[in-house]
Amino acid sequence: MARGIKDKVAIIGMGCSKFGERWGDGTEILLAEAFDEALADAGVDRKQIEAAWYGSAIDNVNVGNSAIPAAVALRLDGIPVTRVENMCATGTEALRGAAYAVASGAVDIAIAVGAEKLKDTGYGGLPAGYKGTFNDLWLPMGSAPAGFAQLAGGYRTKYQISKQELKKALAHVSWKSHQNGVLSPKAHLRKEVSMETILNAPMIAEPLGLYDCCGVSDGAAAAIVTTPEIARALGKKDMVTIKAIQLSISSGVESTTDEWDGSYVRNTRNAAKRAYAEAGVTNPREQISLMEVHDCFSITELVTMEDLFISEEGRAVHDVLDGFYDRDGGGVPCQVDGGLKCFGHPIGASGLRMAYENYTQLLGRAGKRQVSNPTLGLSHNLGGVPYLGVAAISILGLHA
Repeated sequence: MARGIKDKVAIIGMGCSKFGERWGDGTEILLAEAFDEALADAGVDRKQIEAAWYGSAIDNVNVGNSAIPAAVALRLDGIPVTRVENMCATGTEALRGAAYAVASGAVDIAIAVGAEKLKDTGYGGLPAGYKGTFNDLWLPMGSAPAGFAQLAGGYRTKYQISKQELKKALAHVSWKSHQNGVLSPKAHLRKEVSMETILNAPMIAEPLGLYDCCGVSDGAAAAIVTTPEIARALGKKDMVTIKAIQLSISSGVESTTDEWDGSYVRNTRNAAKRAYAEAGVTNPREQISLMEVHDCFSITELVTMEDLFISEEGRAVHDVLDGFYDRDGGGVPCQVDGGLKCFGHPIGASGLRMAYENYTQLLGRAGKRQVSNPTLGLSHNLGGVPYLGVAAISILGLHA
């Protein structure tokens, strides 16, 4: 029987570049920023890294479709470097590869690094995908705002929530993130935005307005992992270990049967159940200390609260409006650093950037945005659209 990787892998160093419109810097500069910080944090030499996993998603318009750009940028000479891509879960997929290599005993020290340079593509949002052989079978002429606006419609219809109440809850999600983003030096967007501005913003895909959509940015993040035993030998006392990493991928069943009503994301629920089982979490509303979730749109964050079993079905609107997910709301703080809303979504970096915030919080290094006594931090990615895509969840915690 599978035993999972709980507490078999320690994160001994993490790094994160400044996110934003990095017009003057190539992807190699972003990678180096995250890599150098992770190396200094871990206290290891580049030559001690035995394997690397590199996440980048938009290879056609970005850095190329192999691991060579990362190996060259970081001078990872002669070791195995693997490029991974799994839509918006790409950063977490890189972390999963490095963690599984350490947990299996294949290597002692590995690194996961992810980067994306989206601003240079010339698109205001994500660049248009280049058509592959089968692409039209699963996402013909689709768009992210339209796909997630449908999630809002399904959710509102199922729970008979008025347009006004849902819109107010969505605005609170975005308002909260902007309040938190002010305190994040590495965030792209660092200005408070009023509820009035959010509610009156131009409509993108009803009910999603301009401020219900995350930004587009350049960025990179990295994590160095090893075993707890090696971490102790390196002098690490306060140790963050991986409690769980789980992914769930769509088979198409949601969009081809009437078993799915459009009000939730099946992949997130599948991944959450397995992650909680792996981590030993039985009551996530009480046990999870903070969360970084995939707020590509405000409706995504709201519905994710139920898909992670933090809010009861149909109650996320009320929990959001009650401030349960605010940084100082007394519940489970969500997007303490501002989330995708304020960092933007350079796809290959996002999952690792989320883990970086949880890692920083668990070690008590978050400064003005530090939450009180965190023990478990959860991060969640959602790629594709609600009815066809990938969900990834990682849970980090302090190791006894």
